[in-house]
Amino acid sequence: MLRPIVKHGERVLQTPAQPVTQFDESLHILVNDMLQTMYAAPGIGLAAPQVDVPLRVCVIDLTVGKRGGEVITLMNPVFVERDGMQLEEEGCLSVPGFQATVPRPSRVVVKGQDVYGKEVVVEGTGLLARALQHELDHLDGRLFLDRLRALQRDLIVKKIRKLRRVGKW
Repeated sequence: MLRPIVKHGERVLQTPAQPVTQFDESLHILVNDMLQTMYAAPGIGLAAPQVDVPLRVCVIDLTVGKRGGEVITLMNPVFVERDGMQLEEEGCLSVPGFQATVPRPSRVVVKGQDVYGKEVVVEGTGLLARALQHELDHLDGRLFLDRLRALQRDLIVKKIRKLRRVGKW
């Protein structure tokens, strides 16, 4: 089932998500719904708070479902290692129509659980490292806008407020 994607300004995006404690059928349904929603958007990653579910769940597929790529599904992920630095443009399904260059570590190692509660470790470089960090930011109540310089962030937020006032957000 496709779920609506929550946009910038909604409280769920600004609040740290709660840990997953029940690895049951409802979690499987949530993950499947998130994948369908991410592919339909289309996007390469989605965190549960973006579909108004305040749980530490994220899904990533760098191929956007086109090439049968590896789908990464993480519950309760945390960083184990981060190093290097990369500057790349980033966007977000919860901030549609806006992109900005965001500095992030170029390599990360993340530990979490799969949909069955089994521990998994994911190492990522380049785009995968960026996607992992972006989604974990969502789980911590942060958007990519929060990583921008104040002037750049304020300019984007001002444009969003204008869109909201005229009913286009």
